[in-house]
Amino acid sequence: MNFETILFYLFAAVVVFAALRVITARNPLHAVLFLVLAFVSSAGIWLLLEAEFLAITLVLVYVGAVMVLFLFVVMMLDINLEQLRKGFWQWLPAGALLAGLIVAQMVWVLGDKASSAGMTAVKHAADYSNTKELGRLIYTDYVYPFELAAVLLLVAMVAAIALTFRRRRDSKSQDISQQVNVKRADRVRLVSIPAVKKQPDDTVTGATK
Repeated sequence: MNFETILFYLFAAVVVFAALRVITARNPLHAVLFLVLAFVSSAGIWLLLEAEFLAITLVLVYVGAVMVLFLFVVMMLDINLEQLRKGFWQWLPAGALLAGLIVAQMVWVLGDKASSAGMTAVKHAADYSNTKELGRLIYTDYVYPFELAAVLLLVAMVAAIALTFRRRRDSKSQDISQQVNVKRADRVRLVSIPAVKKQPDDTVTGATK
C-alpha cells in the first residue's frame, strides 16, 4: 500500500463521515459545514485521479459560491428545529432501505464496468492537460448528453423565474412608463385656504383689566 492509496482511503473516510453528519446533524448550520467538508474531501480524491480541473471547479463553484449562499440562507432563516426533525425516526427505516438500494446499484454498476474494461489509474506525462482532454470528450463523444443537460438547466432556470415573477393579487410593481409620463397636476394640488382672524375672548380681556 503506497502513499496515494493511504490518502485515498483517508479522503474516502472523511467523505463518508461528513455525508452521514449532513443528514444526522441537529443544527442545519453544522450540516452545511459538514457538506463543505465532504466537497473538499471529494476534491482531494479527484486530485489523486489527476482530475485537477474538476477538483478546482468543485472547490471554487460549490464550496466558494453555492455553499456560502446556503450558509447565508440558513443563518438568516428562523428555522424551527423541532418541526424540521419531526418524523425523522418514523421514516428512518424507509430511508435506510432506499439508501442501501442506491449503494448496491452503484457498487454493481461501477464494479461491472471496472471488471469488464479493466479500468485502472493511468499515469500521464507532465505536459498532459486534463482540461483539454475533458473538453475534447465533452464536445465529441458526449456532445448530445452535454447539450441535453444544458437545455434541461435552461428550462429549469426559466421555470424558476416564471414561478417567482408570476402575477399575484398581493404583489406590487411599478410601471416605468406611467412614472415618466406623470405631470405636476396629477401629483400636486394647490388648495386655497382663507385666513380666519381669531376674535379675542371678552372674559379673558375683562379679567386682565
